[in-house]
Amino acid sequence: MGSEIKKGDGKTELATSSGGKLTFMKKNGPHNISIVDGGSHISNISTYDVNQSNGVIIVIDTVLLPNQSNRAVIAT
Repeated sequence: MGSEIKKGDGKTELATSSGGKLTFMKKNGPHNISIVDGGSHISNISTYDVNQSNGVIIVIDTVLLPNQSNRAVIAT
């Protein structure tokens, strides 16, 4: 992710599975990456690269939500 941010002049965007976008950028120092969701909520990565048997976990400090227009509507 760091190399993509460097290529993007300090930030990069990735698509989510729901069709939204997350913006990753370096803030508050060379190793701190912040994430902004479609609703302008900001989260910071607090723990990097926790290896597990089924993949790698990256811990963030805030819940990120999709933009209102990307949320699924469930009829009751």
